[in-house]
Amino acid sequence: MATLSDAKRIVIKIGSALLVENGTLRAAWLQGLAQDVAMLRARGCDVVLVSSGSIALGRGALKLPNTALPLEQSQAAAAVGQIRLARAYEEVLAPFGITAAQVLVTLEDSANRRRYLNTRATLEQLLGLGAVPIVNENDTVATDEIRFGDNDRLAAQVAVTIGADRLVLLSDVDGLYTANPSLDPSAQHIAEVELISPEIEDMAGDATSSLSKGGMKTKVMAAKTATLAGCAMAITEGSVLRPITALENGANATWFKAQLDPHAARKAWIFAMKPQGVVRLDGGAAKALASGKSLLPAGVTDVSGVFDRGDSVAIEGPDGHVLGYGLSRYSSTEACAIKGHQSGEIEELLGYAGRAALIHRDDMAL
Repeated sequence: MATLSDAKRIVIKIGSALLVENGTLRAAWLQGLAQDVAMLRARGCDVVLVSSGSIALGRGALKLPNTALPLEQSQAAAAVGQIRLARAYEEVLAPFGITAAQVLVTLEDSANRRRYLNTRATLEQLLGLGAVPIVNENDTVATDEIRFGDNDRLAAQVAVTIGADRLVLLSDVDGLYTANPSLDPSAQHIAEVELISPEIEDMAGDATSSLSKGGMKTKVMAAKTATLAGCAMAITEGSVLRPITALENGANATWFKAQLDPHAARKAWIFAMKPQGVVRLDGGAAKALASGKSLLPAGVTDVSGVFDRGDSVAIEGPDGHVLGYGLSRYSSTEACAIKGHQSGEIEELLGYAGRAALIHRDDMAL
């Protein structure tokens, strides 16, 4: 069974019902979560929080009813609540020397490859600088057509985007049961799921809390997304003051087993994409890639095909042999302009400061 002890990168999803009570932030609970985040960070683990709560907090501040809200009122509540939510995380993490960063996304940010790469690059940069990103759906502008709909799904997508090896859904339930335990007293708790079968999916129910959009069904869907990308996922009851510590100490949970490791899953995804163009390398660049380096423009001798930023391209060695595939950080027009040049010349050539690598090593499958 998976644990958190050897995790290198964790995404933790916090449900509204845990964070907000009667329109007010549960300050003591958030303080306990901050202690857990500091504990994980102290042992070298990257942490990303996917936090609900902006609408619930805004609802309380605007004195809106605790029922389903029209879209305009939900967006207004999110606008008021998001500022409170971000400030709360900033204040609770600061005493541990941790910088909080707010990242607001919509479904389009994962559906569009260019925006997906932008999101990934931003999150990677924040983690590299030691910050803890607080991710939430941009409820102030998202409509039903462009929203994730629940933060379970969003958390799984974030886990896939950053190559996390663990995803923890802190919820008001302690895991998956054979039936709804509130309706069926004979329901049995399931500690581990090796593979998400149709039978497992049938066990999932729907949301029951007015503060939450996601029920067990969305959690199982999130597990499918995460585990196929090499990320093990846990569902656990999170209302205790140190929920991650409790999970490590054996609190009830359901663990969904990862089907691959994150690196292998990402490579398989890149290999499956149809390349839209070709970049050919000189001998030095080919040797650098073989040793795990990113592809810099200086090592590119030729660019062919028409592609946009985020598209897959084939990577050829000096002899025309395909070395692998990667996601380009530049369009074909831009790549042609900067090939053979040093990264420091990119701004002069393109008229703006671009990224140093043409293809980052994390976006490459050799």
